[in-house]
Amino acid sequence: MGQIHKKFTTEQVKVLLAAYEGRHISREEIQRTLGVQKTRFFALLKKYREGESEFTLDYHRAAKGRLAEETEEKIREMLLEEKGLVEDKELPIKNYNYAAVADRLKKVGVEVSTTTIIKRAKQQGCYLPRKKKKDRHDREIITSAVGDLIQHDASLHKWSPYASEKWTLITSLDDHSRMIMYADFVETKTNRAHIQFAQFLMQHFSIPHRYYVDNLCVFRFIQHRDSVWKNLVLGTDDVVYAMSPQAKGKIERPYRWLQDRIVRTCALNKITTLADTRDVLLEEVHRYNYHQVHSTTQEIPALRFEKDRQENRSLFRPFTLPKPFSSTKDVFCIHHDRVADGYRRISIAGISLQIQKIDPRQDVELHFVPDQSNNQVEIRVWASNLLVYTTFLPFDTVSKLVHF
Repeated sequence: MGQIHKKFTTEQVKVLLAAYEGRHISREEIQRTLGVQKTRFFALLKKYREGESEFTLDYHRAAKGRLAEETEEKIREMLLEEKGLVEDKELPIKNYNYAAVADRLKKVGVEVSTTTIIKRAKQQGCYLPRKKKKDRHDREIITSAVGDLIQHDASLHKWSPYASEKWTLITSLDDHSRMIMYADFVETKTNRAHIQFAQFLMQHFSIPHRYYVDNLCVFRFIQHRDSVWKNLVLGTDDVVYAMSPQAKGKIERPYRWLQDRIVRTCALNKITTLADTRDVLLEEVHRYNYHQVHSTTQEIPALRFEKDRQENRSLFRPFTLPKPFSSTKDVFCIHHDRVADGYRRISIAGISLQIQKIDPRQDVELHFVPDQSNNQVEIRVWASNLLVYTTFLPFDTVSKLVHF
């Protein structure tokens, strides 16, 4: 492939990129004109977006024949740090990540290629040959539109060797674009945490066509008798279960990528708290979504996602509250069915509640909405499609009855 600066002027390329931004010309047309692949195109587009006035094709050789001694020393330091992480048996890191080394060097003002780092790693004994593995499930796009299939999973892990406990990472990924749509840490993997993820996804991106989850009881719990969001919002056949970890390749690979990056960063920065680890997560998710060209799609996930939505290749459905509800509390909740006694009372964890607006022995539906920040649970009682009673009880009391 020839060098662009020898065939086109900076202004000519600017005009092409401006036309792309204005949706007057497609990416494929620009690639054919310039004679470049997707990776090079998105690199030019990124540079253009960072500053149109500073954008240039002027060619400057960045590296000289030999690196400065200060640069060589920085590379040695980073490689020795990397070696310490790989050899630490308490960390789930088994291989060197030279791209991560390059990113850390860039943050301290040293820009060298990954190839250069690998050469120095071999010279200094900081190299392990990788075993080639086939990952059939991860290298196949089985959907034709965004929102067709959302991969969802959770991973309990000690994300920093300096942390005193493990945390659960909940992540959701769009199969078609490979964009990570949701990622957050929780102290404990609970049914409520997964319901909250669904609420965030539906209210920010609308309702996807299908979910793809593992076969753990937490998802069976959410699907059937203990929540209303699945039946009332999703439908009856929209949750697909993976029977093995291998079947969840598309979500497992980003997990491995996130785990590798997060653990490395937390170890090097001696991070101990959940809040600081969450900051690392947000930075890595942003890098994955907006700066990395995916190896399978050969596109940046967020750009692929947005392009497909604008071109109406989306199976997301608008979120609306199902009747008779007027609050999301009654959709994204855990619920129990009960029958009142002859005195219009129901009992919750030994506490008797008198419901005046129902008939004796009438069927009622209890919606439990936990508020752990205030250590309480809102209980909303429905009967005959009407909200007939609301009260608050201590969280610790209700948690003996309801598995949140």
